[in-house]
Amino acid sequence: MGSKVAELATRRSHEVFSGYAEHPPELGEGIKYDLTDAKSIARAIRTSEPDIIIHTAALTDVDRCEIDKDLAFKANVLGTKALAEAAKVAGAFTLYTSTDYVFDGSKGMYKEEDPTNPMNYYGLSKLLGEAYCDSVARACVIYGAKPARGKINFALWIIESLVKGQRIKLVTDQYVTPTLNTNLAEMVLEVAERKLPGIYHLAGATRVSRYDYAVDLARAFGLDGDLITKSKTWEMKWAALRPLDSSLDTSKAAAHLTAKPLPLGEALKALRSELC
Repeated sequence: MGSKVAELATRRSHEVFSGYAEHPPELGEGIKYDLTDAKSIARAIRTSEPDIIIHTAALTDVDRCEIDKDLAFKANVLGTKALAEAAKVAGAFTLYTSTDYVFDGSKGMYKEEDPTNPMNYYGLSKLLGEAYCDSVARACVIYGAKPARGKINFALWIIESLVKGQRIKLVTDQYVTPTLNTNLAEMVLEVAERKLPGIYHLAGATRVSRYDYAVDLARAFGLDGDLITKSKTWEMKWAALRPLDSSLDTSKAAAHLTAKPLPLGEALKALRSELC
C-alpha cells in the first residue's frame, strides 16, 4: 500500500519522502524512523517538512496484535498520535489508512457512519488511531502485484500456491470487499491531494467470501480452482477472532471521487496486467 502510493505520487511529480524502519525504500527519499519512538517520528517530519502525510505504517499482524497488545498499542495508537501531533506543528494534512476490522462483522456492507465495534485488538488499535488524523481511509484485504516487506499478500499467496499445485483451504463464511492496492492508492492520493476530511471507505466495490474470491482469482489467471477447498471460520486456529462480514460500502467514495472503487472483475484484470 505505502510503496504503491509512493509510486503513483512520484509519477504525479510530487516530492516524495518514504518512511522506513530497516530497509530503505525503492521510491522517494528515505526517511528512517521508529513508529514506537515519538522523538524519531517528530525528527522525520521536521526533516522532510511535508505538506501531506499519508500514514500507512502499522503493526498489521492480527494475531500478533492479540498476543502482544502492548506493542500494538505503542505502534498503532501512540505512534499515530505522535505522528499527528508532529504533523500539526509542521502544518501538514494527515491521512490515516485504517481497516474493516473496526467493525464486528454482524451485518456487513458497513457505511462510514455505522457504529464501530472491533472484536480483536488489531481492530481496536486501528480504531483508536483514527481519532488523531484529519482523514481516514478504511480498506479491506489489500492485495497487489508485489509483496510487502516480509509479508506476501492474500492474492499472491493464492496464485503461488495454485501454480505449485498445492491445495489451499479458505473460509466460505467470511465476507470482505478485497482491495487492489493500485486502486486504493489512486483513491487515497485523491483524498490527500484534495485534503478531504473525515472517513472514507476505499475498498473494492464487490462483496465476496474469501473462498469465492480465490475461485474468481484462479479463474482470472487460468489456474486450477479445484485445488481450493472449503472451510469454516470456527475450524481455523487463530489467536484473534475475525469478523464474519466486514465488507465495506464504498458508495460515498464512488459518489465523491474521480477515482472509483473497482468491481472485482476489473480489479483482477488490472492485477493480471501488472503481473504479466
